[in-house]
Amino acid sequence: MGLRWPAIHLGQPVREYLLTLCVTVAVTYLLTGPVRKFAIAAGAMPEIRARDVHREPTPRLGGIAMFGGLCAGLLVADHLRNLNGVFELSNEPRALLSGAALIWLVGVLDDKFEIDALIKLGAQMIAAGVMVIQGLTILWIPVPGIGTVALTQWQGNLLTVALVVITINAVNFVDGLDGLAAGMVCIAATAFFLYGYRIWFGYGIEAAAPATLFAAILMGMCIGFLPHNMHPARIFMGDSGSMLIGLVLAAAAISMTGQVDPDAMALFAGGERNATHAMLPVFMPLLLPLTIIAIPMADLVLAIVRRTWNGQSPFAADRGHLHHRLLELGHSHSRAVLIMYFWSGLIAFGAVAYSVHSTSMWIVLAIAALSALGLVLLLLPRFTPRAPRWAEGLVPPRYRHAARAAEAAAEAAVREDEGAEPQAPRPVAVGVSGVNGATAVGPRSRLPDRRKAGSAR
Repeated sequence: MGLRWPAIHLGQPVREYLLTLCVTVAVTYLLTGPVRKFAIAAGAMPEIRARDVHREPTPRLGGIAMFGGLCAGLLVADHLRNLNGVFELSNEPRALLSGAALIWLVGVLDDKFEIDALIKLGAQMIAAGVMVIQGLTILWIPVPGIGTVALTQWQGNLLTVALVVITINAVNFVDGLDGLAAGMVCIAATAFFLYGYRIWFGYGIEAAAPATLFAAILMGMCIGFLPHNMHPARIFMGDSGSMLIGLVLAAAAISMTGQVDPDAMALFAGGERNATHAMLPVFMPLLLPLTIIAIPMADLVLAIVRRTWNGQSPFAADRGHLHHRLLELGHSHSRAVLIMYFWSGLIAFGAVAYSVHSTSMWIVLAIAALSALGLVLLLLPRFTPRAPRWAEGLVPPRYRHAARAAEAAAEAAVREDEGAEPQAPRPVAVGVSGVNGATAVGPRSRLPDRRKAGSAR
């Protein structure tokens, strides 16, 4: 691709990326509070559904703030000396903004009015088509061990649309716990940024610049929204947010996979086949470059198989997602989210590390060891560790031996019978861990009326 930057110092783009990231974080974070008030006033607070985990109606429309962060990040990058070349010599940022605006608008309408799933699917395909028309499409697929496989226009367009639709729905499917989707996409975007930056400045391939910029802005969108969305969440991103970040992630993958010519890496990597192998984290599996969101993709595939097997529509909602299974195993809300973070980070950063030193056995051993640790953490609720008898007084009752725990319970009952006045149970204040929703920041009532809820913080 024909991008040509002037000679620049390695530290200059780092500072500009950092500035773009910080502006995106700040704008997203500062907009989320007013957006929350607007969502409450607009009534974008659907009733609790059977598959929901939260206990109180919570405002959606968090995607409005995230879209504001996207626009701010692109605007700042356009005025920076080194990143301005992305806008002058490539149409990909405009293609991204066009598709993002369309999918964001459909998501806002869905958060308020609950649009039919097929209509949303059609809108996702149209948004992908808008990006394809403006040049953000897959031109070729580098296949490890074979080389570059050129695609016809129709093949590239269809593959691009499929990639966008699948990525959007993978992110949307995993958006079921507070902070889960934003955190997992942030982890994937961070790994993608590190890889794209290495391709751009490590190999001198300027065509990787748009994908690197998209990843940096996506990181900022997620980081700025996460403080408002961590458990107990004060606002949900809704479909306006989940579809938006899914589309941005897909755009970065398309730009990196289908626009960067591996032939340009041949001079540095020792031939076309080695260049393709060096880019393995982005290109495997061969069908789509989605290893960086392997967990959401696995959830998506399992959900489709499960629902089809049960005679349901693939778009029918249920409580069979991976995060729901973690809760059923006995994990707390926060621990389930952290476990999903762990696996996403292991896969994403493991792939990037393998691309840098694919011949290092230490990387493989480290990934295997961390995978074993992840399995132990995953099955932790199945095992109840017992402390030694000499340490039972130092640990909570659930870690003591059964006899000792029964003894402690009997002693407490005796003390209560002897006249010790039992403490009155403390009322659970809205906003305490375990109570999730729009009233999660103060001891307020359960939204007796919309005006009162919208006027309080």
